[in-house]
Amino acid sequence: MPKVASARRPQTKPKLGQHFLASEDVAERVVDALGDVSQSTVLEIGPGRGILTSLLAKRTRRLIAVELDRVLTAQLRLKFGMARNVEIIEADILAIDFDSLFGPKPGLSRPGIEIKPERVNVVGNLPYHITSDILLRLFEFSKYFESIVIMVQREVADRIAAEPGGRDYGMLSATAQLYARVENLFTLPPGAFVPPPKVHSSVLRLTIDPRQEKLGVVGDGFIDFLRLSFGQKRKTLWNNLKAKYEGAELKRALAEANVKGTARAETLSLEESAAIFRALRNANGGS
Repeated sequence: MPKVASARRPQTKPKLGQHFLASEDVAERVVDALGDVSQSTVLEIGPGRGILTSLLAKRTRRLIAVELDRVLTAQLRLKFGMARNVEIIEADILAIDFDSLFGPKPGLSRPGIEIKPERVNVVGNLPYHITSDILLRLFEFSKYFESIVIMVQREVADRIAAEPGGRDYGMLSATAQLYARVENLFTLPPGAFVPPPKVHSSVLRLTIDPRQEKLGVVGDGFIDFLRLSFGQKRKTLWNNLKAKYEGAELKRALAEANVKGTARAETLSLEESAAIFRALRNANGGS
């Protein structure tokens, strides 16, 4: 996914498939999408050369920027070494221990007093090939996050924001919308980056608002159920689910949820998928 850079820098061949944001105006729009973060912590994924970082350093109470590239990390540390609210971490975002980073610190807890996790805003450019992995990682630790503003490939953004029934709706759509309210804010042409990628990008805002409790699917099982439902897109829901469930119990669960076995997972709302899951779980004694 596009990385970020100053518009004044010359075109250079990107490492690791990087493309650097070349527009100050776009950078302003991306940061503005976070809202007022003057009293907040912001996690920036893939700061690259720091065009977003420069803006965020002026607006946030605390900024944590995670960059995988060693050279870029060193340059960022030189650039922001005097900014007391900025921390540059050289790491793979998929390997970050969010519990250690944002959870309660040892020695601060008191008996009978619950310390709520800090609510963090996230911003960044997600690499095309691991967009889903990063989002799933963030959702896994959703208790720490308030909103996520990201630049992703336009086709991926369309999938994340897709409504049930369309060809773009799938596992990524369902998972994202299970954890967050999704807004597709605006699209960026290849020329917004240096060097320009071959595809358009889109900026999304995901406001964390988990629906598991409302849908009655609290726990890990529902994600596995969705993964099974979307397992093979050309197959019907019945044919995907029968890999795990007995025919009789599956037939009863579909009837209880008022869903036809010939339907496909991409045609179902989260409410309908949850209804099937609850019926199957109840048939198995709540397991």
